[in-house]
Amino acid sequence: MGDNPEEDVASQSNTERILNQEEIDSLLGFNLDDDEGQNRSGIRSIINSTLVSYERLPMLEIVFDRLVRLMTTSLRNFTSDNVEVSLDNISSIRFGDYLNSIPLPAMLAVFKAEEWDSFGLITVESNLIYSIVDVLLGGRQGTKVTRVEGRPYTTIESSLIERLIEVVLVDVDAAFEPLTPVHFVLDRLETNPRFAAIARSANAAILVKMRVDMEDRGGNVEFMIPYATFEPIRELLLQGFMGEKFGRDSMWEEHLASEIWATNIELEAVLEERFMPLGEVMNLEVGQTVMLDCTPESPVSLRCGGIALTTGRMGQREDRIAIRVDEEFTLRRGALMPAHHIEGQLEMEEAT
Repeated sequence: MGDNPEEDVASQSNTERILNQEEIDSLLGFNLDDDEGQNRSGIRSIINSTLVSYERLPMLEIVFDRLVRLMTTSLRNFTSDNVEVSLDNISSIRFGDYLNSIPLPAMLAVFKAEEWDSFGLITVESNLIYSIVDVLLGGRQGTKVTRVEGRPYTTIESSLIERLIEVVLVDVDAAFEPLTPVHFVLDRLETNPRFAAIARSANAAILVKMRVDMEDRGGNVEFMIPYATFEPIRELLLQGFMGEKFGRDSMWEEHLASEIWATNIELEAVLEERFMPLGEVMNLEVGQTVMLDCTPESPVSLRCGGIALTTGRMGQREDRIAIRVDEEFTLRRGALMPAHHIEGQLEMEEAT
């Protein structure tokens, strides 16, 4: 404190500064101009730090890329119009935050994955609803779609959107088919987000935004799927993408298996092993006899690449030394061939 109180008050007023609303939003991380799931900062970033990023499920993006191609074809057939479907982005968000951000009016379709016994949500925004209705009822191309505000959707509009959702769900079935068989069915249509609460507000969910364009009209459709819905196939979604068959190419598998079965391998028959000091080995001379602790009835170890596979008995067949297999292969994981392929006799050119 100084001797002059007026100077102290003036200095405090100069150091204190009031933040405006834009600076407060930036500090908290609630910048409305930023898209959900993009780079966040501030307190909101800390709050959402526990959310699992969709990038940890690499197969999910492949599934929805396939869905885009399927929807483009099916919606062209459904509307008899030139339809283009594009994937805007895939992000993670809390379910409650998404419900609060839905622009109304909109139509929300609750669907169920029967095999997983879980639910998901499809949101069709108002622009797309009126565009689909206009196209299906014979509206002219190039005319602006008229939106009637302040009224609920009619029965005809709801029925047409229900047909649209059913077409989309068939494509979702086909998109997941290479990964796992699953059947999605429409449960109900809602216009109030509060009645479409399929998960707790704090639960993490996947948000997939798609754009449907029909020349000069169209709109957005969004898929909101809780992470809990994907739990039964989480291990499948974690695998990497290796071709159009979602990590499994049956033709390549069959070719690889056929080549493996036709591969020639070197099989060794070891009658006996003996450990000797290095000095004794160095003193071995030509003609010297090394005694082995075995008899003609002793079992012979069959090995491949230094790995013991099975045992057998040594004998003779015609003018060749042969081994009769007595036991099944001991290698179970990655066995070279099943047991019934090694029954009988294995002839050897020589025994070591």
